[in-house]
Amino acid sequence: MKKIIFFSLALIFILAAPLGVYLAVNDVSSAQQTQALTVNENKAVQQKLKELGYYSGSVDGVYGQGTRNAVIAFQKANGLTADGVVGQNTARALGISLNTQQVAQSSSDLYLLAKTVYAEARGEPYEGQVAVAAVILNRVESPDFPNTIAEVVYQPWAFTAVHDGQINLEPNETAYSAARDAMNGWDPTYGCLYYYNASTATSKWIFSRTTVVTIGKHVFAI
Repeated sequence: MKKIIFFSLALIFILAAPLGVYLAVNDVSSAQQTQALTVNENKAVQQKLKELGYYSGSVDGVYGQGTRNAVIAFQKANGLTADGVVGQNTARALGISLNTQQVAQSSSDLYLLAKTVYAEARGEPYEGQVAVAAVILNRVESPDFPNTIAEVVYQPWAFTAVHDGQINLEPNETAYSAARDAMNGWDPTYGCLYYYNASTATSKWIFSRTTVVTIGKHVFAI
């Protein structure tokens, strides 16, 4: 049974840590589509890019900046949308088949994650927006929190943006990009489960957490 933890309204929290490595799929329809790829599928992408001379890094299944840059270079050279996203069109050009069974659920997850990033951190630097998404994903993986993005975001009193209605704002492309980067495995918080604005937080409990990094106005802690 997972513990349900209630937080003060004045606190801003989010979390996450991906179980696998994720890639967005938006070169066939909308920017809200995303698909969770397996490590082996990501390795296949890296291997193909390496064979074609676009990628020189490790074939480790982690979709990091080096892989993204290689994907963009490949897309530019092949007349594809150069967004760094391995969607169906890019996969076909690479000669790789993608599993499409989880597209609908993943699309919903990306959309909600982007909405939360926009509502909670749209005034923060880009790395700080990725960090907020990462906290949500880290919570999904933690045994102390719910195990879906929706359950984490809508956990009672977890996010001010949910309570005050800002969660209903439509996210911009920056928020989508931050959410995708977090789902792709970028975690600027190094596994943090909490974040807060030190100038507005009032709970003594949150100040007792161990600070890992400060990005913009947010303190990220474990």
